[in-house]
Amino acid sequence: MITPIGHSVEANWDALVNGRSGTARITRFDPDGYASQVAGEVKDFDAAAHIDRKEAKRTDRFAQFAIVAAREALTCAGFEVTAENGHRVACVIGSAHGGITTLLQEQDVLRTKGPGRVSPFVIPMTLTDMACANVSIRFGTRAVNYSLVSACASSADSIGEAANVIRRGDADVALAGGAEAPITPLTVAGYSAARALGTNNDDPERASRPFDVRRSGFIMAEGAGILLLEAEEHALARNATILAELAGYGATSDAFHITQPDENGRGAMRAMQLALEQADLQPDDVDYLNAHGTSTPMNDKLETLAIKRAFGDYAYSLPISSSKSMTGHLLGAAGGVEAIVSVLAINNNIIPPTANYGMPDPDCDLDYVPNIARPMAAIDVVMSNSLGFGGHNASLLFRRYRPGGE
Repeated sequence: MITPIGHSVEANWDALVNGRSGTARITRFDPDGYASQVAGEVKDFDAAAHIDRKEAKRTDRFAQFAIVAAREALTCAGFEVTAENGHRVACVIGSAHGGITTLLQEQDVLRTKGPGRVSPFVIPMTLTDMACANVSIRFGTRAVNYSLVSACASSADSIGEAANVIRRGDADVALAGGAEAPITPLTVAGYSAARALGTNNDDPERASRPFDVRRSGFIMAEGAGILLLEAEEHALARNATILAELAGYGATSDAFHITQPDENGRGAMRAMQLALEQADLQPDDVDYLNAHGTSTPMNDKLETLAIKRAFGDYAYSLPISSSKSMTGHLLGAAGGVEAIVSVLAINNNIIPPTANYGMPDPDCDLDYVPNIARPMAAIDVVMSNSLGFGGHNASLLFRRYRPGGE
């Protein structure tokens, strides 16, 4: 993973358990005059340190992030894609905005310098599938290769669907997750116009305040989160270190509104129930829930309602936290990053906190693990929620791996 709080899984986890924020005043452009002036930017990122300099110039930032994260996933898994096994390795990487940075830059070139000066690489740099395309080309994956777009649920859906690719026998291994580089003047202005972005500009590090009554909107962020999924028998055959089992995936549509969640939380509730049903688990089997928790007034209230409906009375005993309080909201990459956080929670028996939580909201009255990470005797089952504009809902359920299903 690569996010505003770190360029690696280890760095991200250290920041998360210590409650360190990666949000700050925007530096990628001058934000004066914008309603929201804070974002989660990936700091000190030099694409040429990871990718050939010439190639980097022909690759949008979101695809660069995907390549870096995919390489770390492969290294972590101890897996090398080869000419012999590449046809059994899939790549499913989602994004909400794709190469929007390049698109807007080249639009400026067209307007100021004319059509003859537009880059011949503008199309292959801006297509949303170019994160998975570049990863596939670089590492040699030759099975399924496509990008899912479901707004902020894109990478959670990508992980769920990549697992389905493996289950139906089309691949043994899959790189799956999401990548995003959305911090541009247009996107910040557009999300602000929709009243979705936070406006706590005077306190940038604490601008993302999920479930807090003072929350004013989400803080846009960039980066990537990629997992390597593998059929159990394939992992065992190569003596892989198995970090967790992806036990359940549920996806639904609100069929309600283009930006607002279902006012009764029905879609999110059903996605959580479907994930539990697929895993053959009961609500009280879940030890921790990594919430979508965007810090918008509407999401946090209605996600809380959906959790209550899905988990019943147990919702009040279930530890919940939002890592977006520190990373900001990585939009189409958020589900990939938070899936990794879920797996890390299982492997470390620690729940990362909801940072910046200071004033309770009567509509958000569950246990949000405020401000301080919570060690647990054991974390065996974790659910991760991703909810997107357009009514997209995705829930992933991770379980501690026990050989033979013990």
